[in-house]
Amino acid sequence: MRRVRPGAAASRTVGEERALTSVAAGDRYKEPEDLPRLWHVTLSVSGREAPLKEVRRALEQLAHDHPFLLTSRYANDHAEIRYWEEARDLHDAAAVALRLWGEHRQTAGLPPWEIVGLEVIDRETYHQRIAEGYGPLPATPVGVHPF
Repeated sequence: MRRVRPGAAASRTVGEERALTSVAAGDRYKEPEDLPRLWHVTLSVSGREAPLKEVRRALEQLAHDHPFLLTSRYANDHAEIRYWEEARDLHDAAAVALRLWGEHRQTAGLPPWEIVGLEVIDRETYHQRIAEGYGPLPATPVGVHPF
């Protein structure tokens, strides 16, 4: 019977030595380029007026279904959703954002509004804007709020 130490790889047996890999002097670790990054997304939607209670309930349901949402602001004819998306690049983050409203319209009961704006910026740019005093204010308080 094969015995494995806690935390040891399942392919090694007790007492088996693990091979070490050496690194030549001067070699530097290079981060793989295709690792996911964080992107700050602001999605704006608008359309025909809907009852405020229904808009709020729908946005709360969307936030419940997808807890990555930081904050939503809404009125009876438009809303803004802000959140962090993890994606390989801006193209992937934008593609996910552009599908968000339509894909969850039925399940969350969202109004039949159209996307009228999208901003996707990387984490560094977001924090630089905040530090310089412009750009979107940090998403506080978190949750669903009227404009």
